[in-house]
Formats: sequence, structure tokens, C-alpha cells
Amino acid sequence: MKKFGLIGKDISYSFSRKFFQDKFNQLQIDAVYDNFDIENIQEFKTVLRKNKQLKGLNVTIPYKESIIPFLDELSAEAQQIKAVNTIKFVDNRLIGYNTDAFGFMKSLFPILEKQHSHALILGKGGASKAVADALKSMGIDYRFVSRNPQHNDFAYAELDEKIIHEHPLIINCTPLGTHPKVKESPNIPYNFLKPSHLLYDLVYNPAITEFLAKGKIRGCSIYNGKKMLEYQAERAWQIWNE
Repeated sequence: MKKFGLIGKDISYSFSRKFFQDKFNQLQIDAVYDNFDIENIQEFKTVLRKNKQLKGLNVTIPYKESIIPFLDELSAEAQQIKAVNTIKFVDNRLIGYNTDAFGFMKSLFPILEKQHSHALILGKGGASKAVADALKSMGIDYRFVSRNPQHNDFAYAELDEKIIHEHPLIINCTPLGTHPKVKESPNIPYNFLKPSHLLYDLVYNPAITEFLAKGKIRGCSIYNGKKMLEYQAERAWQIWNE
């Protein structure tokens, strides 16, 4: 029996296990998909040692960057983004890929309006790097917003009416608002949001996060990360079977 799974922390909520188990059932494939909830990245070695039949893994928060030193090779896209969310096992070698950029781009494209030419990316983790790569390829200017700003980043405290108005696309790449801490949201001045804004949250559980709800009150367009996850998961499945 083939085995696949998800590496992450506090991932009992994740949609991946059901998504892939349903796919295996539908395709009548003899395979299982397990969650590997680890406290630190060093435990990844134990996962590998105890699961010799693994053929592929997904990687989620907070290990998309720290997993890289454990891999033998990176795809060109993963090298460029410097984050991995998919691992393929080939002849005892671990190859890292990034399908987040693909999933984000495919989900964002149909909902973009002409005014969404400048974006704020909230957070600087592995997912934000994939989002930045996708925005760059789509010709959308972006600035990161971070608790520890560097170079050209904004600090959360810097965000004012002018900055919010100049960036009508705002993407939450932080885990704030994820179940069970559903009342959390990024600390931005929501009172400056306009109906022309599009708020995109990579979080998908709950479907309407506090971040999206605050945007909806201001008349903004809102979109969660469910479609992105489906698209990136399908791409991961293709990679595992290439």
C-alpha cells in the first residue's frame, strides 16, 4: 500500500487528509493519507524512519522553509520561492516542490479586477513567498507587511489611510483566524477599507475568517483559500504521479 501525508503543526483541521482519501477511493487506489503533526522539524527524521512506504508528502505551516535542509533536491520553482509544500520520493531521494504559487494564481485570476494592481502581503512565512512569486508573474506590485520589517517591508504600525488606499488587494498569509482561534485577525486599519478592495485569506477554516468578515462589513470583495488548496493539492497529485 502506498502512503502519503501532511507534515505540519496543529493540523487536525486540515482538509488534505479527506481530500486525498476521497481521491484514492474515487480512483480505487490502494493508498492512505496520514497527518504527521510534529512539534519541531527535527521530528521529520522520525516520520521518515517509521514510514518507509511514503511516496509523497505535503508540507504546511510552520515548516515550509525549515523542511528544505532535509531534502536532496529542489525544483526550479521551489528554489526560486525558497519554500516547499510538496515532497516527492524518488529512489530514496526527497525532492521538494512548491505548488502554492500555482494554486494561488489559478484561484486569484478569475476574481481580479483592473484596480487590483497593487497588493499588501500580510506575513512573511513560506506561503507569503509563494504568493509574492505568483503576484510578480501576474504583473502585480506588492509590499510585505511584517512584525519584523526588513528592507522595503511595511510594519503593521505604519499602515495608514494612504497605504491602504494605494493597495486595493490585501492577502492574509498569516495563520491568524485559523480554527480554533477564529477571533484573531491581522492588525490592519480595517476602517480605511473601501468596496474597491479585495481581501484574500489563505485561511479556509472557518470559511469567513475575522479578517474577511471585517472586510465584508466595509463592502469589500472577499475570498478564502479553499480553491487555492484544491488547486495546489491537484498539482501535488500530478507531481507524485509524473
